[in-house]
Amino acid sequence: MNNKTMDVTGIGNAIVDVIARADDAFLADNGIEKGAMNLVDAERSNAIYERMGSGIEMSGGSAANTIVGLAGLGGQGAFIGKVKEDSFGKVFRHDIIAAGVRFETGLSTSGPPTASCLVLVTEDAQRSMNTHLGACVDLGPEDVDEDLIRASKTVYLEGYLWDPPRAKEAFLKAAAIAYGSGGKVALSLSDPFCVGRHREEFLQLVERHVDILFANEDEITSLYQVSDFDSALQAVRGHCDTVALTRGAKGSVVLSGGEVHVLDAEPVGKVVDTTGAGDLYAAGFLFGYTQQMDPVRCGS
Repeated sequence: MNNKTMDVTGIGNAIVDVIARADDAFLADNGIEKGAMNLVDAERSNAIYERMGSGIEMSGGSAANTIVGLAGLGGQGAFIGKVKEDSFGKVFRHDIIAAGVRFETGLSTSGPPTASCLVLVTEDAQRSMNTHLGACVDLGPEDVDEDLIRASKTVYLEGYLWDPPRAKEAFLKAAAIAYGSGGKVALSLSDPFCVGRHREEFLQLVERHVDILFANEDEITSLYQVSDFDSALQAVRGHCDTVALTRGAKGSVVLSGGEVHVLDAEPVGKVVDTTGAGDLYAAGFLFGYTQQMDPVRCGS
């Protein structure tokens, strides 16, 4: 990887988050699955937006959050994702470039609006996401910058890309270019419901094409359809070079080079909002990995 000039290029859904506080009653009254990423159409998104309280708008999306975190740590990061030339698209482009991330994907002038995610945060700090993919569905293989992928030490892909069909094509094209140029491929499973929708294809990816896998406890147990974390841990062993598994208050477990590293969570007085927590964990891990530091400790 000595000829690589970019640490990590992420490919994912380019989304503007609207984050607001809510209670469990609001979730129940509006049929929102707590703690999950719920895909919604424009009508449903508008209905929830009209009922929710005031929110804060900022650029988001799983892979984009990770690359912004990487840049904040001093890494060289780039992002590929589709937005429209509308108000949300301008918010996304401004925020991610201002964070020091290279973002050169062309803005759509027609078609669906920039994607949005209505994030409802409850008192227990859990986040429930309602995502309208919008322009993300137009991300395709033609948006993959081949030179950028070849120049990247690692390509980071989010499992959510498996929902829009053409984004899946972009995912596979980027992975093939990365392997052909001596790069690594990292994958985040993203969400247990996403795993449920694409389990068989994700299993094939993990077993054949992924070097670094990120997942939380619910996602990894869903992938292997087991009821406990230890069983999932044994099932995933040997399939990837490195597996980083987060467990909330229980910390994280990393499988790497045949070794198992168990890391305790840092205690905090009060958890306020878990939005993007796994994304930033991945940012720290990838930063350590690409800088030839100890990625286990950086990710913790």
